[in-house]
Amino acid sequence: MADHHQLHRHHHERERDEDETEEFKVEKFKDRILSSRGSQFDLITNELGLNNQIRRRLISREDVINGIKDLSLIQTTGMWYVIWTKIILIWAIYSSFFTPIEFGFFRGLPDKLFILDIVGQLAFFVDIIIQFFVAFRDPQTYRMVSKRTTIALRYLKSSFILDLLACCPWDIIYGSFGKKEEVRYLLWIRLYRVRKVIQFFQHMEKDIRINYLFTRIVKLLAVELYCTHTAACIFYYLAITLPAEKEGYTWIGSLKLGDYSYSNFREIDLGKRYIVSLYFAIVTMATVYIHAVNVREMIFVMIYVSFDMILGAYLIGNMTALIVKGSKTERFRDKMADIMKYMNRNELGKEICDQIKGHLRLQYESSYTEAVVLQDIPISIRAKISQTLYRDFIENVPLFKGCSQELKNQIVIGLHEEFFLPGEVIMEQGNIVDQIYFVCHGVLQEMGVGEEGSEVNVSLLEPNSSFGKLSILCNMPQPYTIRVCELYRLLRLDKESFINILEICSSDEKIILTNLLEGKGANKDFYRMEQLESDVMFHIGMQEGELALKVNSAAYHGDLYHLKRLIRAGADPSKTDYGGRTPLHNAASEGFEHITSFLIQEGVSVNIADNFGNTPLFEAVKRGNDRVASLLVKEGALLNIIDGGSCLCQAVARGDSDFIKRLLSNGLDPNSKDYDKRTALHVSVSQGLYMIAKVLIEGGASVLTRDRWGNTPVDEGCTSGNQKLVKLLEEAELAELSKATASDSTSEIEVTNKVKPRKCTVFPFHPWDPKEKRKEGVVLWVPTKHLQFSDGSRILSEDGGKILDIETIHDGQKLHLVDI
Repeated sequence: MADHHQLHRHHHERERDEDETEEFKVEKFKDRILSSRGSQFDLITNELGLNNQIRRRLISREDVINGIKDLSLIQTTGMWYVIWTKIILIWAIYSSFFTPIEFGFFRGLPDKLFILDIVGQLAFFVDIIIQFFVAFRDPQTYRMVSKRTTIALRYLKSSFILDLLACCPWDIIYGSFGKKEEVRYLLWIRLYRVRKVIQFFQHMEKDIRINYLFTRIVKLLAVELYCTHTAACIFYYLAITLPAEKEGYTWIGSLKLGDYSYSNFREIDLGKRYIVSLYFAIVTMATVYIHAVNVREMIFVMIYVSFDMILGAYLIGNMTALIVKGSKTERFRDKMADIMKYMNRNELGKEICDQIKGHLRLQYESSYTEAVVLQDIPISIRAKISQTLYRDFIENVPLFKGCSQELKNQIVIGLHEEFFLPGEVIMEQGNIVDQIYFVCHGVLQEMGVGEEGSEVNVSLLEPNSSFGKLSILCNMPQPYTIRVCELYRLLRLDKESFINILEICSSDEKIILTNLLEGKGANKDFYRMEQLESDVMFHIGMQEGELALKVNSAAYHGDLYHLKRLIRAGADPSKTDYGGRTPLHNAASEGFEHITSFLIQEGVSVNIADNFGNTPLFEAVKRGNDRVASLLVKEGALLNIIDGGSCLCQAVARGDSDFIKRLLSNGLDPNSKDYDKRTALHVSVSQGLYMIAKVLIEGGASVLTRDRWGNTPVDEGCTSGNQKLVKLLEEAELAELSKATASDSTSEIEVTNKVKPRKCTVFPFHPWDPKEKRKEGVVLWVPTKHLQFSDGSRILSEDGGKILDIETIHDGQKLHLVDI
């Protein structure tokens, strides 16, 4: 029996879908949108007290959309309910038209009219009972409400009392109360049923099969005729309620048209009396003067004429709107007509046509969510509105767990609301999307492709979840199709806005990617987790590299504010870029002392080398940033040049004496050799660079170092022919030999004789030379061997005496090395 009922229901739904292919009639949103099986599923779950975990399990789309239906509820789209609404509409038209006539022309209904009236009131009473079981859509959340208590309370608070009073047999009550006229005034309660006629005209206006101008004109004529009809009945009521002997003091009793007098109007046919009353109401509305006879009629005519002015303005305003085409409904109709022509011309399928039409209808009914509503409001106020509406929701989104408050605030400001009807597909599997969505409420389902190409149910998306993030963050195709099962309210953020926000809050991107990876653990049976982890980790690494570039760029340009902002946001100041350079390398290279100090305070290593072996100190020395170099040396920085010899030789080849001085002053060994074991002194002497050779010798360069061919700088000097340079080298050689001799003597004294070592100071000038010729001396240990000089040089004391025996040299004595 249940299967037969379900089959019958599907048959009617299929017939209704076929009718919708021929027409598209947009009705009021809360009455026409297809009811959601998801809401009914909630109803069954709540009523049976089932655990909420049932909702979290994987269920098929048919289970969600064609779920168990509560037979005690009536759906607004059901065929029998639609027929019933048409029947009630006919009775509402009859009741709205007949009630003024009953009030004005009858003092007790004839038997036939009485029976008809009773039948109509019974029909409305049945409608009252039905309203307690009709599901409705919440106008605020757009969710289908299927709970009986909620439906009953809503109806009781709205129109139940007026509907119930309108069903009362007022003709019987009037007779029971002694035919008091005050009781008859309660008949006007039945005019509340006019709202059903108004709804009928609203539906007609949105039916694109009917000419809009024709529909509006018919509506305006109906409004005008109904107002004059009601006024005619009231005019007659004012005359009939006076005693018969005062008929001449009424508008109709005193009326005389030609030779015909209406003094005995009670005896005239009912139809003729109605025509006369209607004529009087119309000509009065048209401001044709027909005088009132008594005070009651004067008061009513004044009220009626005043109402006529308002009614006239209403009619003129509506006619003007028809000409200029400015109404919202007409714009919707025009748009719908264009869409229909487009779909017919391109022969789109029925499914996509239904989705397009349904979505346009949803936009029309929910247009209050559009940004147009707030476009004239300042952006600061719009931001506060967004914060009020969406802040709490975004705080609970797992994707943003642990992110900064600044990022969440920016996300909230960029959100837009959207609604989707049941059955609509928001994202297709395999597409690259440019929007990220956040679930507010409703039922969404992730659908995958099975082995044979059929759809496979993956999961239901719960509130606070999101989708589209893989495409935006990882440039991956959308893994699943997202289908709407229940009317769905979502928050949308464009890719461009999201990327711009991540650029501002760059440190949060890694957190978001990590949350994305952790959030997919529950779906490892459906996701290729290894590939996903690889892709996400790749993007995490790429994001870290980009962040390091941003930090390095800020240091390179001396932007301390931006640098601090990035580091406070979580960037690592020690992170290197693709070349292995840290922000400290860039700051030292560009000479930004304040950036260098800040990075040192942040704990960046002063001796870290890039991929080419360069340290921050070397960068500062190379660019001549002495203040930065001094600051780095104070913090323990070293040059640590891998190939110092080549570096010095290249500097000599360029003739860059200043660079050589800075290298030597910051600890570079002047005797460093290149690949040919040549020192910088070899190169400078071979090229005849006297000043550079002097700088190197003063910096400690040895003149006795041999290259791979066994040549010393002295040998290079002898072949150069530069006497000045040769003399410089010979002096340096003598000093170096003296130092070497002193070194050997010291070793002998300490190791062999075990005698306390002595030291002396040797000066390279004669003790009697004038002060301007005097030079710096060298402190040497007194050697244990005899002093022998092949070139005839000798050692003199301060008195000018020749030293023949080293034993005569005492500790701390000053000696002079002179040529013969």
